[in-house]
Order: sequence, then C-alpha cells, then structure tokens
Amino acid sequence: MDYRIEHDSMGEVRVPADRLWAAQTQRSHENFRIGEGIETMPSEIIHAFGILKKAAALANAALRPEKMTAEKLSAVSSACDEVISGELNAHFPLVVWQTGSGTQSNMNANEVIANRGNAIAGSKLLHPNDDVNMSQSSNDTFPTAMHISAVLIMTDRLIPAVKGLIDTFLELERMHEGIVKSGRTHLQDATPIKFSQEISGWRASLERDVELLERAVEPLCELALGGTAVGTGLNAPKGFDELVAKEVSRITGKNFVTAKNKFHALTSKDELVFAHGAIKALGCDMMKIANDVRWLASGPRLGLGEITIPENEPGSSIMPGKVNPTQCEAVTMVAVQVMGNDVAVGMAASQGNFELNVFMPVCSYNFLQSARLLSEAIESFNSNCAVGIRANKAKMEENLHRSLMLVTALNPYIGYENAAKTAKKAFKDGISLKEACVQLGFLSEERFDEVFHPEEMV
Repeated sequence: MDYRIEHDSMGEVRVPADRLWAAQTQRSHENFRIGEGIETMPSEIIHAFGILKKAAALANAALRPEKMTAEKLSAVSSACDEVISGELNAHFPLVVWQTGSGTQSNMNANEVIANRGNAIAGSKLLHPNDDVNMSQSSNDTFPTAMHISAVLIMTDRLIPAVKGLIDTFLELERMHEGIVKSGRTHLQDATPIKFSQEISGWRASLERDVELLERAVEPLCELALGGTAVGTGLNAPKGFDELVAKEVSRITGKNFVTAKNKFHALTSKDELVFAHGAIKALGCDMMKIANDVRWLASGPRLGLGEITIPENEPGSSIMPGKVNPTQCEAVTMVAVQVMGNDVAVGMAASQGNFELNVFMPVCSYNFLQSARLLSEAIESFNSNCAVGIRANKAKMEENLHRSLMLVTALNPYIGYENAAKTAKKAFKDGISLKEACVQLGFLSEERFDEVFHPEEMV
C-alpha cells in the first residue's frame, strides 16, 4: 500500500495515499481498534456532518466573507455535497468507540472535506480546522449531527414506514368487515369481537405511535451549533447560530432552529431520550402486533389457525412442509433490540458532566440503530406478511360457537352465578351451552334461542 505524509499539531503521520482523511483521523483509526469494520460511525451521522459543514460554510461566507471567500465556499460546498450523497462514505473509517465527544469524527469530516475540496479547487485552498471547522467546535457539531440525523431518520424513514403499515391495516379492516370471531383476554376465551375491530386495535396503536414520534421530533429540531466549546459561542460571529440553523433547514427541508440555551444543548441529551422513548413505544406495539399475528396463524391444524399469512420460505430442515411466521419473529427480535438500546441511550444521556456529555457516539449509535431497524422491520413485515393476512372464516366461526364465554349473553336473563354454572357444566360434560342451560333448568330451548345471538355481541 502506498502512503503519504500528513501532519497535525502532534507531528507527522502516514496515511493511505488513496484516502481523503488526514493525521487526526489516522491517529484515531490506529488507537481505537474496537469493533472495527462493524461498529463504525453510522452513515446518518456522516451525512449530517456534510449538511452542517455546508451550512456552517454558508453562514461564515455571509458573516465572515474575508475568511470564507467565494472560492473556499464553492470548494467546501461541493465536497459537502459528496459527503451528503454518500459518495465519500469509504473515507469515514472511525468506530463508535472513540472519544465520547465525537471529536475525532468531527475532525474526520473536516479533513475529508478539506482534502476533497482542495482536489476540486486544484490547490491547497482549505485547512480542516481554520476553514472547514470555522466558527465551530466538536462539542457543538457532534450534538448537532445527532439531532439532524435523528430528525431525518424519523421523518423520512420511520414515520413513513409506520404509515405504510397503517394503510395496510385499514385495507384489511375493510376486507374483513362483518366477520365475527372469539375475543381473547389472558390468553383465554372472551366475548366475541369483529375481526375488523381486532385489526383496528393494531392500527390505532400505530396511529398513536406516529403522534408520539411527531411530538418527539420537534425538540430535536433545536441545534447546538453556535455554542462552540462550552456553550459560550467563543470564536463564532454574532448571529452565526441562527443563520446556520436556517441554512440547515434550507438544505434538509426541515424546520431546524438554534437552541435557546447552548449550555443545555451541549451537555443534555434529554431530547434524544424522549424521542427514543417514542421509538421504544412503537417497538412495544410492534412486538404485540407481531405476537398477535403469529398466535392467530398458529397451527395450521393444532393451533388457533384463525388467519393465514404468506408462506415465504421453508420452515424446517427436517420437517417437510413446515412454514414458520418468520416475519413476526424478525419484528419481535428487533423490538427486543430497541428495548435494550433504550437502556443504553438513557444511561449515555445521564453521563453529562459539567459543560459536555461524553457518551454521545454510543447514544447516537443506539438511537439510529433502533430507528433504522424498526423502519426496515416494519417495511419487511408489511410487504412480506401483513398485506397477505386473510381470515380463516370457517375456523373463526367454529371457535366462536365453541367459546364458553358466549354465556356472558345470558347474564341479563339468568344472572351471573347461573351463567357461571352453565359454562362450567358445559365444559365438564363436553356439551353445548344450550344443552347445559336447559339441563340446569335456567331457560327453555325456545327462550335460549330467542336471547342467544353471538353475532350481536360485538
């Protein structure tokens, strides 16, 4: 491999000749070989750095034109566009397990943008610290990248994925309207319910999750940029914070604003904890929905068997013809991961000391993983399972009429205690509720038929 020599304030460093990073990135790459190649800084953070560096250059050009000249702005902007598009992802090798402030990833961005900008300009025009990092500090850029990436993944990926599943459930409700089945509570038979009503419970849960996610996005739209090292805004020109937030808004199409209190913005991660709580709530609902679906599809002969789901792949290497609810299993495993991530996000957020939180990379890593995994799991579940859910009407009707809890309809006519005796006798003797009620002398056959209508109990 060919190398070139780069230098920083600590001296010279050998860097692979085909890479755009420089000395500080290389030092981190060599010093933190933890989770290398697997747990690298999320691409969403890298792209957010491209956005914020471009916005900072635009703000600096407006406020400090003598320093951020038109030529420099053009070079920085072009390089940032390539970072945003993902073209330069290979030049961001650093792992999550580095400095807790994310300083090395900030410098990784500064060095890549400077070197790529210089290549575009055809001259040694840009310095990573003096130009690309102008009016900034790692301590305000990394929390800004965290918020930008969180807002984008929630609004552009997670919420649309949930809305797609909501639409599927609405169609399934329409398709199955009028089908009555047994309800279940405590995993035991309960009074009847329409299958469309059961689906509506899934749908309404997701609609509420969308509401919670959208509420959680708003606080994340406040940016720390402009606070620099400790929140005082040292070395940033007046008005930089507001202007850079406007530029980030223009680039992303989202409504970002500058944080009112930069001291809070640098050290507290409460907005991310709150937002991840909404993500966890969605994970909990997806766990419940996926479990409902696989219970209802269980069997096909020895389980509930009340619905059929798509058969996507063989389910066993030894049992021919076996098909498993694999999409449900994937969703539930993702939900477990999200719940675990919530602990990590909360613990990381609790570790702010004085003017800075130094658990930011792990906080962001877990947050983004949760949002990414849930987005992909919901999309997969929707397209490979939910759209193909169909009621097994015959099985639903059979189970409905075998349910002892239909006896609840008799309460107004024979009372709770006599209804309980009827249900217990029917179960013990293996006879119908009608037979048990008549044998116990509570109602005649004619009166029983007159008052007993399971389909009207919904």
